[in-house]
Amino acid sequence: MSDNEISIGVDAEPKRLLVIDDEENMRHMLSAMLKKSGYLVDTASDGIQGLDALNRNQFDFILCDIKMPNMGGMAFLKAAREKLENTTVIMMSAYGTIDTAIEAMKLGAYDYISKPFKSDEVNLTLKKAEERESLKKENYLLRERIRKIGEDNRFGNMVGKSKAMQAVFQLAEKVARYNTTVLITGESGTGKELIARGVHFQGERANGPLVPINCGGIPENLLESELFGYKKGAFTGADRNKKGLFEEAQGGTIFLDEIGELPLSLQVKLLRVLQENEIRPIGDSKIRKIDVRVIAATSKNLEEQSRKGFFREDLFYRINVLPIPIPPLRDRLEDVPLLCQHFVHRYNKNLGKHIMDIAPAAMALMVKHPWPGNVRELENVIERAVVLAEGDMLLPDHLPPDIGVQPEMLQMGSFVDGYSLKEARKVMEENLIIKALKETGGNRTRAAKLLEISHPSLLSKMKTYGIDM
Repeated sequence: MSDNEISIGVDAEPKRLLVIDDEENMRHMLSAMLKKSGYLVDTASDGIQGLDALNRNQFDFILCDIKMPNMGGMAFLKAAREKLENTTVIMMSAYGTIDTAIEAMKLGAYDYISKPFKSDEVNLTLKKAEERESLKKENYLLRERIRKIGEDNRFGNMVGKSKAMQAVFQLAEKVARYNTTVLITGESGTGKELIARGVHFQGERANGPLVPINCGGIPENLLESELFGYKKGAFTGADRNKKGLFEEAQGGTIFLDEIGELPLSLQVKLLRVLQENEIRPIGDSKIRKIDVRVIAATSKNLEEQSRKGFFREDLFYRINVLPIPIPPLRDRLEDVPLLCQHFVHRYNKNLGKHIMDIAPAAMALMVKHPWPGNVRELENVIERAVVLAEGDMLLPDHLPPDIGVQPEMLQMGSFVDGYSLKEARKVMEENLIIKALKETGGNRTRAAKLLEISHPSLLSKMKTYGIDM
């Protein structure tokens, strides 16, 4: 092999190549040269034979002449278009023009070589094509990896890469396969409804309705009629028959949010629905069978509520078949950057903005914040920041002033007027001394050890601050 010839590598799987040319000498020359470079080579004398060869084998590359009897190169490209999706085609001609090359490209050819050509021209063109195919493959694998990472970090419309949320997603995916009752627990703002929606839309009932209801958002005297419906004339104002939400959810899912707010009188009726799969509208003597999956959610501790008599124990055990606890955001702060990106993307789209990034200083503040309002609070903060941002980056100035400020810092700020560090130090010392004396029951020697100062120093400071304990 000469210095100009390019091998595809000893360990690489040989590439299959088809030469289509009506000149026997050209077929022979190209076949010998390319076999020497490591390709597996087939030949055809015109486009019709080329199509036959495509029906028998899949080729990585095709070298195709343009002017041939029976079927020329352009006609071959048109006829074989659907079969050439994973094949790189290089056209050859002694009569070519720029227009011919452009037309060939439009029909799917990768490149064009003018005859006569040197052997290294063909080899270099093929090497360039191989590099392009390798890059396409790498890009495809990268896109697939990014897509897989995205899928791994989400369940429905919820995102999270922390171990805690990955465990929630895995559990929810398993639960979605079965038609059993689910209880989702977690603080307000953690995303209980998003998990409920994910369970519904990844389950067998995805084509059925999902009917949400907030049990704490409807007056008690209206809640029963909303859930179970009523018959015309059942009460004043009932001038027609009305379906309840359970019937509206027939064949799908009803999501009972904040089920802990459900009155005891309705808890009994809900228990019957879960046990018997039947309802009775207000004023109706007939029982109606229903086929509805129940997903409940609560921010309350229902086990504790049942011990106190505020929630029926039998109902608690009936809905607690498959519990999904969602951790608060403060216990999974590693999810904050991912959630921030998610919400920035959302509000860029909703508000027509073009925020590209979040400044490290702003992100540091958000990672330090305890997020008492959980993901809902974070979403509101990002929406506010996107609205306020003038450029393409979110800065600390775009965040609310309390983001990243620890509660104890806020408490200290309320004790000190102005900005004097000297005054702040005095306030801090006085408070810590009082705290240490309370902890030790007034024992000054032990208090001094806790404060890591000498006993005489403690006595001196107590006198300065007027502490008598």
